Amino acid sequence: MKGFPDLPPLWLLACLLLTWALASWLPLATFAGPVATFISVILLLLGLGLIVWSASWFYQKQTTIEPHHTPRVLIVEGPYKVTRNPIYLGMVAIAAAAVFWHGALITLPLPAIFALILQRRFIEPEEIALHLTFGDTALDYISRTRRWL
Repeated sequence: MKGFPDLPPLWLLACLLLTWALASWLPLATFAGPVATFISVILLLLGLGLIVWSASWFYQKQTTIEPHHTPRVLIVEGPYKVTRNPIYLGMVAIAAAAVFWHGALITLPLPAIFALILQRRFIEPEEIALHLTFGDTALDYISRTRRWL
């Protein structure tokens, strides 16, 4: 859809809606229960916490957080020491939280599919942009820091 904003939170929303729809309409086998609910809450809190912590670094460094925009600063501190994509990792954790919350086996692959979409649509182009913007400094960071975990 031309003109529609291509933003990761909208892809997350689509993943959450698909998780709900599949769990509601095709609950062929379930694993719901107190353990799944507990895991869901933990994943949700970890995902939200990681997103907030990671986003705060963009504001501290006064650079853009929006995908497809050129950053002015290469952030390598805080959560970015451990993973190059902590915000996306937090979103995948939220997608996984929804799977555990609904407890339908049919939804199990959705967080992995969502991660693949993020990688292809956002992460890979961002890594190219980092290289073009920051040169060897970006390549060094990319080579020593994992993409996900």
